[in-house]
Amino acid sequence: MRVCAQGVADYLRQAGLASRGLIVGYDTRFASEDFAAAVAEVVAGNGISVYLCSSPTPTPVVSYGVLAKETGGAVIITASHNPAEWSGFKYKDEHGSSAADEITTEIERLIASTLTGGKVNQLPLDEAVAKGRVEYIDLGPVYFEQINRLVDLEALRRAGLKVVADPMYGAGAGYLKKALGGGATELVEINGDRNPLFPGIRPEPIAANLDKLSAEVRKKGAAVGLAMDGDADRMGIIDENGTFLTQLQVFALLCLYLLEVRGERGAIIKTITTTSMTYRLGEIFHVPVFETSVGFKYVAPGMLAENALVGGEESGGYGFRGHVRERDGILANLYFLDLMVKTGKTPSELIDYLYRKVGPHYYQRVDLEFPADERETIIGRMQRSQPQTIDGVDVASTDTTDGFRFILADSSWLLVRFSGTEPIIRIYAEADSSLRAERLLGIGREMAGV
Repeated sequence: MRVCAQGVADYLRQAGLASRGLIVGYDTRFASEDFAAAVAEVVAGNGISVYLCSSPTPTPVVSYGVLAKETGGAVIITASHNPAEWSGFKYKDEHGSSAADEITTEIERLIASTLTGGKVNQLPLDEAVAKGRVEYIDLGPVYFEQINRLVDLEALRRAGLKVVADPMYGAGAGYLKKALGGGATELVEINGDRNPLFPGIRPEPIAANLDKLSAEVRKKGAAVGLAMDGDADRMGIIDENGTFLTQLQVFALLCLYLLEVRGERGAIIKTITTTSMTYRLGEIFHVPVFETSVGFKYVAPGMLAENALVGGEESGGYGFRGHVRERDGILANLYFLDLMVKTGKTPSELIDYLYRKVGPHYYQRVDLEFPADERETIIGRMQRSQPQTIDGVDVASTDTTDGFRFILADSSWLLVRFSGTEPIIRIYAEADSSLRAERLLGIGREMAGV
């Protein structure tokens, strides 16, 4: 961790950003605050001012803090949606966004240089604080000022809805409660205490991990369940019946909200794993849609280049114009709630309304572990597979930009790709029925031989 921090400090100096300082944040995992303190000691030891978060802080709050404080970037100690035993080191650039490949490659080079004979400078935390090199900071107030500019929180408080929030034991605990508290809307928070074990769950807001939220929504008769992952940059929705809305449905609804309800216009940026419903919305509202590889580090530059209205990925991470060009699960949940309030529709009614506009779209994904030594075998198998039809439908085009994607003549699609962070192969499908999506997944497994 200290060596990584030295690499960041070296990069900030090299890029001419050292004078702007660095924010250091952390999540609720075991010893995250200790790792963050170690990072702060190294950065301060290199003569760079540090704003050290005084408590676990969501990644989007730290990202916005970069803009608010005009720092050279941020480091966040978090493993995000990954299992409890994981930890991680996230770097955000001077825009608060996921760093581009050329930046992370350079930081990795500087880290390697330190490992092979460089020096790690550090200043004990107490001494760094006494010298003014490290300042403790609470970024919550400036973040909520920003959120108030983007969404009418007072209207949401007056709405009188019953809402269940699940921060999944993560850094987002308390944020939705603070945003929505004090009015007629009743918000119940579950899994809001700090427990680094994330007991019984993995902090990723997907259907398999939200059984408790689903049960609580049904038990309370709530209008909606709002979930966030371990560092609150992703979100998930449970409808009034306890049913999970897929990330593709949610992204399409957020696009519809911005385009129709708010009357805004601008490009949509989507990753290849995100819904084709965006193309139909683009046609209806006369806005362009651009596609990127998987990862917000590809989405963010597209948002900047096109002054895009919204950017989204299949993992449940969505970013919005007028805010930091990064995923924000807190704001995305508030936007979804505002969509409900403005239209007077329940989540299930919103899906029906969406499908009346773009047609039915059903999405499925399966994640499969595989032996590391079989990776090249699987790749070779997929490269040799060049089907002309899949599930009785002609293959209109293929794409190997990020995995192996087959787009069918009826706009259904199948994708097989490797996870970028885990020894897992992911198979995705979107079709006009859940049964067809399931069949496409099975075909993908056969093609990959897993």
